Amino acid sequence: MADKSKKLGVFSLTALVITSSIGAGIFNISGDLASGAAAGPAIIAWIIVGFGILMLSLSFNNLLLKKPELNGIFSYAEDGFGKFGGFISGWGYWLSAWLGNVAFATMLMSTLSYFFPIFGNGQNVASIIGASIIMWVLTYIVNRGVEEAALINTVVTIFKLIPIFLFIVIGIVAFKVDLFTNHFWGNISTNFKLSDIFSQVKSCMMVMMWVFVGIEGASMLSSRANKKSEAGRATILGLIGLLTIYILASMIPYGVMSKDQLAKLATPSMAYILKDIVGPWGAAFINVGLIISISGAWLSWTMLPSETTLLMARSKLLPKVFGKVNKAGAPTFSLIITAALTQLFIFTFLFTDKAYQFAYSLCTAAILVCYLFVGLYQFKISYLNRHEKGQIKQIIVGLITVIFEIWAIVVSGLNYTLLCLIAYIPGIVFFAMARKENGEKSWLTKRQAILTALIVIGSIYIIYQLAIGKVAI
Repeated sequence: MADKSKKLGVFSLTALVITSSIGAGIFNISGDLASGAAAGPAIIAWIIVGFGILMLSLSFNNLLLKKPELNGIFSYAEDGFGKFGGFISGWGYWLSAWLGNVAFATMLMSTLSYFFPIFGNGQNVASIIGASIIMWVLTYIVNRGVEEAALINTVVTIFKLIPIFLFIVIGIVAFKVDLFTNHFWGNISTNFKLSDIFSQVKSCMMVMMWVFVGIEGASMLSSRANKKSEAGRATILGLIGLLTIYILASMIPYGVMSKDQLAKLATPSMAYILKDIVGPWGAAFINVGLIISISGAWLSWTMLPSETTLLMARSKLLPKVFGKVNKAGAPTFSLIITAALTQLFIFTFLFTDKAYQFAYSLCTAAILVCYLFVGLYQFKISYLNRHEKGQIKQIIVGLITVIFEIWAIVVSGLNYTLLCLIAYIPGIVFFAMARKENGEKSWLTKRQAILTALIVIGSIYIIYQLAIGKVAI
């Protein structure tokens, strides 16, 4: 059925990469970074993250060209490490996507409260009702056809970038070099320690990795691209665009306000920085841009998880019902299941005051595992073909990607990764059902059972840590 569908070109796929990544994070990135790092350490963090994400993107690009028959980010893990590896990667990606939607819902309602006070801090009953309506409307749009939703997404990308570019231009005009260089390394000018610099760099990691979630957008929809090579090219083009936008948007404010001032700004910090420069209209303009931005990203992330479960079902990693599509080629059952779980999590707005931070931290932790599998697969197939021309370079790319993703998992917060293990348990039940549905003799193989036991042990451990108060949500 996909062969009869409209195909996506480089421009639409590049727009998908950019809009999937540019969501709520960029509009608050200045405040988030300044709360833990001065300009100098933040620059170092950008260099590390930028290089690491570049290696990941090059891995995606190489795999799309070398393994054009594979569809979906999980397919690399499945091909390289078996069915259970594919499930771990695919379920993690699906989990990441809908948790990201919860983060978008929280930020969107908080932003709308700037214009409509009824939404309060974005976590009251009115916010739950508003977020729920928006979520189901987006689900309906995607259910009418993924390609049509991608077209809407391309248009949204163009309009949502306008306030960001305006912020960057005005910020450059208002930029003060002396303010930027003052306390460049934080408050350690008189007692410079590398450990202090590393601590500040470490504080940037979760924030920076969060804004790059979505870089795999073109890869996830590569089955709907005109050519596999176009999906790979779109990934690289999207990365270049994202890096340019993120670095400018996050570093220019250090030359407009002091670090302490930036850290104390309300959410979204970009709005209040522009308000300080040009007046109240600046905050309103940015908030409108944020509303459009989140709507576009939320739309993208409604497409991506449903595409994942659809492809996983076709690979026999999930029960067949997840692979059923309607006349428009959209996986209705998968969309409804994802929306229902998102809806359930939206109700937690009433029970926590940190829904946004918690949701995007879990989202980032879950997808880092998927990225790790991509790096491992890139390394494996390049090593197996090491005698071919150009493979040494690809081996290095894969190795760096693996090292970077492991480092990112550790420094971003290992506890969040352990928390994600809890959500893998019901997924393993679905995986086992799919095995029996497809005629396998046992629910799980011996190796899969051992790995499942380790996941359960990890889940019990983190639950215990939560219970005794050693881990806070």
